[in-house]
Amino acid sequence: MSQRIAVIGAGHLGKIHARLVSQVEGAELVGIAEPTEAARRAAAEQFNVPVVAQYRDLIPQIDAAVIAAPTGYHARIATDLLNAGKHVFIEKPLATTPEDAFALVDLAQKKRCTIQVGHVERFNPAWTAAEDVLVRPKYIEAVRASRFPGRCLDVGVVMDLMIHDIDLVLSLTDAPLRDVQASGLALVSEHEDMAETRLTFECGLVANLKASRVSPTPARSLQAYTENGFADFDFSAPSVSILRPDTSLSDRSFHLDDHTDNPLGFADRLFDALLQTESPEIQPRNAILEELYDFVISIRSGVAPTVTGYAGARAVEVATSVLESIDRRQWNGSGDAAARGPHATPVERIEAASRRVRESRRAA
Repeated sequence: MSQRIAVIGAGHLGKIHARLVSQVEGAELVGIAEPTEAARRAAAEQFNVPVVAQYRDLIPQIDAAVIAAPTGYHARIATDLLNAGKHVFIEKPLATTPEDAFALVDLAQKKRCTIQVGHVERFNPAWTAAEDVLVRPKYIEAVRASRFPGRCLDVGVVMDLMIHDIDLVLSLTDAPLRDVQASGLALVSEHEDMAETRLTFECGLVANLKASRVSPTPARSLQAYTENGFADFDFSAPSVSILRPDTSLSDRSFHLDDHTDNPLGFADRLFDALLQTESPEIQPRNAILEELYDFVISIRSGVAPTVTGYAGARAVEVATSVLESIDRRQWNGSGDAAARGPHATPVERIEAASRRVRESRRAA
């Protein structure tokens, strides 16, 4: 028997989910909820299902729902659905606060419902191709950047983009977060549009993450240094390059002097024999379709989905710590509140600073 699924929210992601749900074996799209009249009309023209203004009107007709509404509505909508005994797939981030996120996890457990979070990079074929390398990571760098999207502006770039990489990092360690250092700037929206953070975990893992939604050059890359080697991901391609060190390098028994008296000519031999690189062939897949399959399988089998509600809540918790660190960031030594956080104003305008530098050079 197919799972009767509704999509709540007919924006960019909502329309993608509505199109893909019907392709999932064991799933049936039975309705769409969208409060905006224009978006409702567009969805009605595109999909051969009822499109209603109020999601509550669909609750008696469904077994599960995909929540693709703005983030601020996630907790309220999911709470209503879970209380009605419906399974929920919630686009990232799970909620706007850790308190709401963990409350949803507790409610889902109480109601014995599946809750899955849309951290789609977990289903990226490049990521899954390197699972054997991603063991006990030591250092991670990630860059995620896009041109200004004009949507998802109810949250900043940390909750919008960086949270993908936060989730990937958290999927590799259960260790508590020990320290967060971050900075960010709001350039064109009410929230931070660019941000960077350094996360340090109790296990020793360090992750440096950067995100921007005002970048002229899109990027979705991650490098992971682990006990099993090094993996360099391009999630956009998708592709991954894996470097596996020889045991003598891993156990620190290697000594360069024992192998050559000419270090300048050792590079070729190093990569041929001791740092072997491989690039697995990646078969492109639709990662959103994959996560919807995972959702339906979880509902039918009772097995936890790949990205559980707890994983989503943990990502919100860390993202919130990053935002708090951004808010505390002091951009100069004045202690002035106006020079703190993502909306900090320059102490000196660029024109004045340039004039001052020129005058000081002339005087010298």
